[in-house]
Amino acid sequence: MTDSHAWFSRMRFGLFVHFGLYSTLARHEWVMTTERTSPEEYEKNAAYFDPDRFDAADIARSARQAGMRYAVLTTKHHEGFAMFDTALSDYNSMATCGRDFVAEFVQACRAEGLRVGLYHSLIDWHHPDFTIDQHHPLRDRADVAQLNAGRDMARYRAYLHGQVRELLTNYGQIDYLFFDFTYPDPMDGKPGKGPQDWDSAGLLAMVRELQPGIVVNDRLGIPGDLVTPEQYQPDAPMQRDGAEVLWEACQTLNGSWGYDRDNLDFKSPDLLVRMLVDTVSKNGNMLLNIGPDRRGAITPVDRSSLAALGEWMQLHEGSVIGAGAAGIPAPSGTVFTRRADRLYLHLLHWPFGHVHLPDMAGKVGFARFLHDGSQVRCSEIDPEQQAMNTIPGGQPPGTLTLNLPTAQPPVAVPVIELFLTTDGMAGIAEDRTEDIAADGMERATED
Repeated sequence: MTDSHAWFSRMRFGLFVHFGLYSTLARHEWVMTTERTSPEEYEKNAAYFDPDRFDAADIARSARQAGMRYAVLTTKHHEGFAMFDTALSDYNSMATCGRDFVAEFVQACRAEGLRVGLYHSLIDWHHPDFTIDQHHPLRDRADVAQLNAGRDMARYRAYLHGQVRELLTNYGQIDYLFFDFTYPDPMDGKPGKGPQDWDSAGLLAMVRELQPGIVVNDRLGIPGDLVTPEQYQPDAPMQRDGAEVLWEACQTLNGSWGYDRDNLDFKSPDLLVRMLVDTVSKNGNMLLNIGPDRRGAITPVDRSSLAALGEWMQLHEGSVIGAGAAGIPAPSGTVFTRRADRLYLHLLHWPFGHVHLPDMAGKVGFARFLHDGSQVRCSEIDPEQQAMNTIPGGQPPGTLTLNLPTAQPPVAVPVIELFLTTDGMAGIAEDRTEDIAADGMERATED
């Protein structure tokens, strides 16, 4: 991990945008294979792909207003339809509707001050040389062996590498490349695909040559710059071979990546905030996805969720951006993050009256709520004090007690900012984000 990658561990929060031909069908991005649709039949949908409401500027602005610092667009998903002006195939958005969505997205992100990320699928169910495997929509055909006989993965590899070269050559600086995905193990008697199928080493070498400062994820099946847990929250900072590594939790709003009209299983805004701060407390990033509709518009629920996140981030971004693990255990129902001499206590569940912080007495100079800056009174309760009636019992020596109002402040997750004293700084383990970047990244591999 080079110095040019350090931005990734500071920015912590990004937007994922899954948009493609699959959005037309509104049954999420794997619809081609879940419905066993042949490439010839699926390709007919391209004639109806004309997303007149896709507004890259609106998407980038919404990401920035949500407190996000980078954004990632799908350039081609497993269906094989390219969202950019590729010279290697006429199965692309420029040929269909005269628009290069990657160009629009890159320009919009730069205008909003966002780092630019691109997603590119290693898989391509449309390409005639991509061999039929465990995920291919034709996998249940009786004549699979005959269909595969004329397919040549070497030709497909050249195509894959060629499209990645276009993406990293034609659009200026790209900060992050999200490959997806490698599956070497057989399943149901059908083969997978591993690094040799993509020539992952050669592909990564080309990426590094074309964009020396780029961050690359772990899904080539060989070590990358970070690991990418998907649709779950790790219970601790992620490690490889005993060393912490940079990681990014890839999360959806409703379990689907592409537009899924009938999926209404949306996460609440307060859950999204809790997921975000939980991630940062473990030295991770969160990449949160939206799936624009068939016309390219941000859906009302996605827009509402981004707006709610933005409302919280506007007041509390100091506990997220540039922050990381605190190095000390947090009380039950809370998580800590830390940024330099500030410790941030996120109250995931509102306690009544008090929060007790063991071994923190004398280490905090001032405490305040982050949303309005108002002081939170601190005290130390005599360990010998006996509990009776309205008098709480004593706390162990060295415990700092925060005295809270009865009612929760009107924010999704209240945050108390603790200003550490010199003793506090010395007594808490230093945040290891930069050490992780320098020492652990070469160990990162597919999660």
